[in-house]
Amino acid sequence: MKLIMAIINNDDASSVSGLLAENGFSVTKMATTGGFLMSGNTTFLIGTSDNKVQRAIELIGKGSRKRKQVVDTSVTAAPHSTMSASVEINVGGATIFVLSVERFEKV
Repeated sequence: MKLIMAIINNDDASSVSGLLAENGFSVTKMATTGGFLMSGNTTFLIGTSDNKVQRAIELIGKGSRKRKQVVDTSVTAAPHSTMSASVEINVGGATIFVLSVERFEKV
């Protein structure tokens, strides 16, 4: 038995949730916040058998996409001097952890 923890951008959460449900995966969703951009994410908890892990990962990948986002940054150039710049970064996609589960019960 495995527990898949998948962190998904909120923009893709509905798509990923739908794909997983259509393919028979039970999902628990939690609202989470990323540490770098402080933006909204959804973390999915998916309990599944070992032989279904790869299929779940494929569906998560299909439903989540990477995109570019412009972020404003500020840099201290000298004492009492700050410069601002916009930087384009990649966001989205999915971060996935697969953990072994010793025991699982639904009561």
